[in-house]
Amino acid sequence: MELMQERLESLKAGIIGGGAVGVSFLLTTLTNELLLKQYFGLLDINEFQLFNLQLLLSAGIAGCSGFLFGVTYRYIIREDKNSHLKSGAVLAFGLVRGLSQIELGWNFYPSILPFLILAAESIFWFALARIILDFAIFKGLIKPFSANL
Repeated sequence: MELMQERLESLKAGIIGGGAVGVSFLLTTLTNELLLKQYFGLLDINEFQLFNLQLLLSAGIAGCSGFLFGVTYRYIIREDKNSHLKSGAVLAFGLVRGLSQIELGWNFYPSILPFLILAAESIFWFALARIILDFAIFKGLIKPFSANL
């Protein structure tokens, strides 16, 4: 594939990854706020209001992380069928985001459990993005990266 075609495929992978992580962020946030927070007081760590600037900014940051994941994931897996590469990419992105949340919680809150839950959610977001990207590659919507430029 030509260089420009490779870039377009990476852009498509990034858009799909960003959309997947952004939507999964919104779904987990809404689930936490509307359902789980009532039953698990540990999840009530801040004065979070739905549909405000904080939510939009957090969703945008999650979407940007997902975009970078999508682009990187396409380059990591190439045309290889190695599941360890795929899982490693998910864990690398999920743990970088999740461990920073745990560190924040460790430094500023008496309980670390809500931040462990947030870290698990981060891994879930990228795992979902991986599944969607693999499906898009399988269906031919995105072509895997080819080292032959």
